Amino acid sequence: MEMFEIPLDIPGVKIEKVSITKEGNFLVTVSSTVIGTRCHKCGRHICKPYGYGREVTLRHLPILGKKVFIVIRPPRYICEYCDDHTTTTQQAEWYNWKSIHTKKYEEYLLLSLVNSTVSDISIKEDVGYESVMGAIDRYISHDVDWENIRNIDLIGIDEISLKKGHKDFVTIVTGRADSSITILAVLKDRTKEVVKKFLLSIPSRIKKQIKEVCTDMYDGFVNAAKEVFGKKTKITIDRFHIAKHYRKSLDQARKKEMKKLKSELPEEEYKRYKGIIWLLRKQEMDLTDEDRKLLKDLFEKAPTLGIVYSMCNELTSLFNSNVSKTKSKNAINRWITKAKDSGLGYFDKFISTIGNWMDEVTNYFVNRNTSGFVEGFNNKIKVIKRRCYGILNPKHLFQRIFLDVEGYRLFA
Repeated sequence: MEMFEIPLDIPGVKIEKVSITKEGNFLVTVSSTVIGTRCHKCGRHICKPYGYGREVTLRHLPILGKKVFIVIRPPRYICEYCDDHTTTTQQAEWYNWKSIHTKKYEEYLLLSLVNSTVSDISIKEDVGYESVMGAIDRYISHDVDWENIRNIDLIGIDEISLKKGHKDFVTIVTGRADSSITILAVLKDRTKEVVKKFLLSIPSRIKKQIKEVCTDMYDGFVNAAKEVFGKKTKITIDRFHIAKHYRKSLDQARKKEMKKLKSELPEEEYKRYKGIIWLLRKQEMDLTDEDRKLLKDLFEKAPTLGIVYSMCNELTSLFNSNVSKTKSKNAINRWITKAKDSGLGYFDKFISTIGNWMDEVTNYFVNRNTSGFVEGFNNKIKVIKRRCYGILNPKHLFQRIFLDVEGYRLFA
């Protein structure tokens, strides 16, 4: 049989022998080449030998698809400084005494977990579920490590429900610096008090760098940000949440007008407008000539729907245009007057809402920032939840998001 050698890549050990088990796995027996250790009682460095500790078998990185186990009997040392001459077993840097794996193998498990599940890795690697969870807990904190964050200029705040159809909301807080996005928190509630407590915990060096906070129109988020950051930091209502609100008015008009047309038009003629919802939601620039013709025909039969559609597109065009905050505020006020004068009533709720948040809404036109990066995280979270068949613990959810986002950078 042809043989080849590969380095063990574990510092401070000497290979004594290599054997193959009956299962075909590699068993590598090693001894420590490091002299001494720190006394677990007084903390001083001790180097007087006192035999060996119990034999430890640790799972290591696989070779040629085979499992690899490292076997070691760590040396013990007696402390000459302590009155009771306590003994201490040497603790090596390459494994954790709480784990049955080497640190290299645990990093390998964590890398495998990116875009996967604990159950899958447990089965593929023939490792206990709790062992995989233990590796996650040892390497990934439940909370953000501010020491590893240099700067953040924009914060996004949004909420998601942990269980579909239930109101168990958690708040997702993310940060952006240049083009880099990072998860900052998964908070167990969306109340103002919970969000404010987290924002207050941000170190002052980071807090000074934050220029803007993007969120939806939930007053708990907005007021928490205002109270923590004050006037120096802009609070911006996300334009896509604004669009979602005024598009609801269009949906209400569509349902009412189409119901009316269904009772007035012959069945065959009404069928022409099947799926009209998708044309109404298309951006104007994406409409084909055929689409425009069908919409024109519809609006002749349902002019109210045409007016509502036109007014929604006016707002969309405004948010797409490059205007100042002052001009945008004037344009929105003119639009509100026009909507009120129409007497349709479909926009009444939206007008009331936007009136309460005019300054925060028009802050968008200053730097044109949105919380789109938060929505991107929300999509990732939904994928993680589906993949893992639900994660109900906010701390575990934070760990899995962090691992999916930073795993390749940390462990590849």
